[in-house]
Amino acid sequence: MNSKILLRRALRGPVKYAQAVLRWKRLAFNDAPPIFGNSKPKSGSHLLVQILAGFCQIMPYVYVDSEPVRTVNKEGGRRAAERILADLQAIPRGVIGWGYVDATPENVAFLTQPGRVNYFVYRDPRDLLVSHVFYATEMYEGHGMHAFYQTLPDFNERLKIAITGIDQDGLYMVSVKQRYEGVFRWLATPGVLCLRFEDLINQREAALNAMLDEVEKTGYRIPMPRQQAVAALVEAIRPHKSRTFRSGKTGGWRQYFNEEHKKLFKEVAGDLLVQLGYEQTNDW
Repeated sequence: MNSKILLRRALRGPVKYAQAVLRWKRLAFNDAPPIFGNSKPKSGSHLLVQILAGFCQIMPYVYVDSEPVRTVNKEGGRRAAERILADLQAIPRGVIGWGYVDATPENVAFLTQPGRVNYFVYRDPRDLLVSHVFYATEMYEGHGMHAFYQTLPDFNERLKIAITGIDQDGLYMVSVKQRYEGVFRWLATPGVLCLRFEDLINQREAALNAMLDEVEKTGYRIPMPRQQAVAALVEAIRPHKSRTFRSGKTGGWRQYFNEEHKKLFKEVAGDLLVQLGYEQTNDW
């Protein structure tokens, strides 16, 4: 990492703090409850971060953390549980944290303490797989699957591997069913508002109101009329500003799943889509 990037990161906190002091006319930011935004990769995390940045415009938060708390490091290896928990604990009061964190007993115990707010965003597995293949193949050369995907003849073959997972020659990726085991753990965790990516797109105002309700359940009152607050959050959403933005749409999987993909998905995932509420039956 070059010195200019390191300098920018070092200055970001003090600069954001100074801006927040001027905006909110205060020196301390301890009133609003701690917030953590969480998701699975390729499930809408950057949309979530934009909404959380909007929170800083309607409530006295300093800024949204620039770096996510990760369960897996950038090289693809799993990080130690104590390091992940330490990262969560290190988020300063007044700073909104976010990341890709599993529902381990340690993480859950910390994040769901009284007075804290937690969001978890998940997505239709079919759209997630399509997004994953595009991201790993075309958008991020450092992805662990990038080189292997390049050896496959086309998108169709890559999508098959994304569905089944792979474990050969030192290359490992879980199946779509295994990917969602962690989603079900968060769905079963009290104290976490679980949101569909699709609702943040297609039922946006209702979803944003639910997020604001979650803040006020702590006893804190948002210092802005609700209608104005929702409008500010809608204004904060700028999908094209995300470097990983591709389409921002829901249901795009229909363009890429052929009958072979559908059959393979059902064989591997069973009634996953029914359990998640994306389909009524397995006849889709």
